[in-house]
Amino acid sequence: MPEHTFFAVASPGLEDIVAAELRSFGLNATAEPGGGSWVGPLRDAMVANLHSRTASRILIRVAEFNARTFHELERRSRKVPWSRFVAGDRPALLRVTCRKSRLFHEGAVAERLFEAINLTAGARPLSAAGSDDVDATAGQLFVVRVFRDRVTISADTSGARLHQRGYRQALARAPLRETVAAAILIGCSWDGSTPLVDPLCGSGTIPIEAALLARDIAPGLATAGRVPRDYAFVSWPGHDAATWNALVDDARECVLERCPAAIFGSDHAGGAIRAARNNAARAGVDADIELRVQPLSSLSPPATTGFVVTNPPYGVRVGSGRDAAKLNRELHRIVHERFAGWTLVRLAPGRPRADAGQSIAFATRTGGIPVSCIVEPPLREQTPLPETSE
Repeated sequence: MPEHTFFAVASPGLEDIVAAELRSFGLNATAEPGGGSWVGPLRDAMVANLHSRTASRILIRVAEFNARTFHELERRSRKVPWSRFVAGDRPALLRVTCRKSRLFHEGAVAERLFEAINLTAGARPLSAAGSDDVDATAGQLFVVRVFRDRVTISADTSGARLHQRGYRQALARAPLRETVAAAILIGCSWDGSTPLVDPLCGSGTIPIEAALLARDIAPGLATAGRVPRDYAFVSWPGHDAATWNALVDDARECVLERCPAAIFGSDHAGGAIRAARNNAARAGVDADIELRVQPLSSLSPPATTGFVVTNPPYGVRVGSGRDAAKLNRELHRIVHERFAGWTLVRLAPGRPRADAGQSIAFATRTGGIPVSCIVEPPLREQTPLPETSE
């Protein structure tokens, strides 16, 4: 089998988690700025897309060459095997970035590349953009990076970003991305064998991702019927449907009938809980999660030990930084007073210093806001928490 170079794009700060997750699939991935890379057969892209809970998208290296002039770019780009990834009836999209190169005009670079794609593959251009906002479901996306006169061309294998599992259609305010929710669970080493409580669950992303992880449901099968979402590589000429169908069948066979431990989610807003229930049903895990309308002040432990994992409101979800600090103090007080033996895991805005006994699982951005995932080890006895500020 021919081998290819792959790159799993990650949210900033999640590179190590993404690379470790890929290694757990048997892929020899190494963390790099922006994600994780490895070399392997095309089957690896199918595995990574289907199973990765934390990567944003999977790219495959198409070509790499030097180009200092447009003449060089035109000549070399016509040798790129575009037709392996896009056919004449599927539009081509480009995301071009140029840095520290003689070819600095991104639009002009995209124009030459579109000409090469049309000439060699017959595909019509759809759009070019310099950001990740391009709609990769509208056609085949190629990511082009020109850095110090070195042109690197990669084809997107994912289509829609991988955090778009398909189940989350009903939203609360400022929802957490599915990939970040999964990173929280993986980062705190929750494995589904102990109860989990999210007392500020919003539209249910953390409990739903927890149920998917606990039942070993591949994120690419996060639908009630366990039908895989659509990926870009399925539309490639010469797609190996037999290998793909076998991987999907294997993933379905691994799904546990039920969660090993109970999962609970609550929120003071009835609309949020309705959204969470609808999302859980679309993901096919509604029977695995107990969701209820409940204020934080009424929270009580459903078992003797477990994890409290939550994303407390901040930014647009709360009125001010002072309100966020007050809510976090209340969360700490309740967990410390009532949840002896439980681990507290939470996202906190900014880059707070870890107190004694705490650890920072990762730091990233969500909704444009810097956040840190803070893990507090299990409390051995119930003790009130002194008043502190964020």
